[in-house]
Amino acid sequence: MKIAVLIKQVPDTWDDRKLTSGGYVDRAASERVADEITERALETALRQKDADKSVEIVAVTMGPGSATEALRKALSMGADSAMHLVDDGFAGADALTTARVLASGLTGADFDVVIAGNESTDGRGGVVPAMVAELLGVPFLGPLNSAHFTGASVTGERQSADGTQALVAQLPAVISVTERAPEARFPKFKGIMTAKRKPVAVCDAASLRMADIRNADGNVVLASRKRPARTAGRKIVDDGNAASQLIAYLSAENLI
Repeated sequence: MKIAVLIKQVPDTWDDRKLTSGGYVDRAASERVADEITERALETALRQKDADKSVEIVAVTMGPGSATEALRKALSMGADSAMHLVDDGFAGADALTTARVLASGLTGADFDVVIAGNESTDGRGGVVPAMVAELLGVPFLGPLNSAHFTGASVTGERQSADGTQALVAQLPAVISVTERAPEARFPKFKGIMTAKRKPVAVCDAASLRMADIRNADGNVVLASRKRPARTAGRKIVDDGNAASQLIAYLSAENLI
């Protein structure tokens, strides 16, 4: 089995997010780290490799030159190789353009499964994995709390407001995992050292036959503003019906 894991480098979630004058995330304003949700996607793949040593894992990212750091961490955790999709024309790409670039990099690579996080912590669009599946013409399962693989299919569990769903799809397929997926392992010293010798393929727009990507129509940010300060929450005073008020509130918010 050959598994591709979509890795993304994002601004450190512990830092305050800032926007550029153009309304985009200012990625130079804070430290850059591998997105935790994509590391959970990698952990899902690594557990499959733990059970079957013949599994091959390729970490794939689209991003600037600095994104190599995220790939090297994925390699130190246990990925076998990496693919870096990098080009000045990819800067500022919207979700659809990102999906097109990723799908182009994955096309012809004979992957059995593509695993992604359900949504990145910087954009939280949550649509790229499904777009990639559509462009590749394969089934999509997500967002999954857990995933299990056989030689020909993938099964998973998805939680919704109405209950739990059991899903299955034939391979090849694209899946996305949630924060309920297993927490990523820490790289070991041996993994860190061997990561330096693992291959990283670098692909630009020309090699992906996407030379016209610079002129592609995409989303344009017309305006942006800072997130408003957090206001005080609703306070329920127990005058004998606090329980019913609490239940009504939780029900209205689809929390129960």
